[in-house]
Amino acid sequence: MEVIKTTPLLKEKVKAFFEAHWGSPQMVISSGVYNCSDLDGFAVLNKYGEITGLITYIVSGHECEIISLDSIDEGKGIGTLLVQEVEVLARREGCLTLNLITTNDNLNALKFWQKRGFMLSQVFCNAVEKARKIKPSIPMIGFEGIPIRDELLLVKKIN
Repeated sequence: MEVIKTTPLLKEKVKAFFEAHWGSPQMVISSGVYNCSDLDGFAVLNKYGEITGLITYIVSGHECEIISLDSIDEGKGIGTLLVQEVEVLARREGCLTLNLITTNDNLNALKFWQKRGFMLSQVFCNAVEKARKIKPSIPMIGFEGIPIRDELLLVKKIN
């Protein structure tokens, strides 16, 4: 499994990936509004050149924030590999923490991140209600019928 840095050459594939899996490349979270197809990231491609895993991030000062992480083939280590790649980059860039935001309904993500050393840091109550004003396509109900309302900040100290 090879991890590659996203480049302008991959931009159309990345944009199509976000449109297929998220409805658009726009991500609206408490830390900002992002066009994920324009962000730095890493991808894993299958033998047909299709994206099977993708992570995007931003570096600001001594923090690196993961904006998105997707793995098409869950349970095969793709997500872990992509997170490790960002962690190496963040250390090299002098970051002290690796941060991310997820929603209250995403129990699988909460398990995934905590197993990789991330700790719950903050809850942004009703943050998704504010995000829907910018991106109305965010569903009201998420995984396992849980209403999507809050955002959770997870943080990992890396230096």
